[in-house]
Amino acid sequence: MAVQVAVAGFGGRMGRALAAALRLSEHAGLSAAIVRPGSSLVGADAGEVAGLGRSGLTIVDSLAKGDFDVLIDFTTPLASVENAAYCAAQGRPIAIGTTGFDAEQKRRLLANAAKVPLCLASNFSTGVNLCFQLLETAARVMGEDADIEIVEAHHRHKVDAPSGTALSMGEVVAETLGRDLDRVAVYGREGQTGERDRDTIGFATIRGGDVVGEHSVLFLAEGERVEITHRASSRLSFARGAVRAALWLMGSGQSPRAPGHYDMRDVLGLNASHLK
Repeated sequence: MAVQVAVAGFGGRMGRALAAALRLSEHAGLSAAIVRPGSSLVGADAGEVAGLGRSGLTIVDSLAKGDFDVLIDFTTPLASVENAAYCAAQGRPIAIGTTGFDAEQKRRLLANAAKVPLCLASNFSTGVNLCFQLLETAARVMGEDADIEIVEAHHRHKVDAPSGTALSMGEVVAETLGRDLDRVAVYGREGQTGERDRDTIGFATIRGGDVVGEHSVLFLAEGERVEITHRASSRLSFARGAVRAALWLMGSGQSPRAPGHYDMRDVLGLNASHLK
């Protein structure tokens, strides 16, 4: 029997991509399409809204109105916190791709991992999470002898900057080098900035057009540089990764994982500490 998946934020770009990914999945299906209260999409057919043809599934404005085994959430920080609390109370796993949480929102969100398995990922694509592993290696080999800069680009509609993925990349590099990203991150340069501090990690943000997502981390040493880059050409790569995470949280439909805070590298088997 297919795992029944609810999608919160169904009216957005990722909601539509998730509907397509679930249509392609052999092991999961869309069972609840959730939008914010007051949305004009409430009552519409989910398949038609996603451009997939009539499905018979009506879009609703509350998780309580949906029947599901696991939730995939790409909404806003406040909505994700509330949705995670609901899932925890109901004993249902949740995969969250929302970014832009402040410290208190993230604390409240992760508190729910004591009750249910919760996968929080700044990026669900397989390629980006492979890049995280490559960044650890590059930071160990070159990090002490190179200036490190992170450049990211997204479409004009993205509301947070730098992207959650760029921040995650910075965290991977900083942790590998024993640095505190909050102390060494530089998010903008203008005017007479003085000579660059080797320990800093710079971020540059580009917003425009319909760019799905591009991230590059540059290790700039004397006489050479290494660039690790990921470019996404379709949101389907993120959506299929999120569906993969949802199935993993459900134990591929057998029994849910133990309660805990997981990320996409756990799903892909890249975090040795969580290998089962």
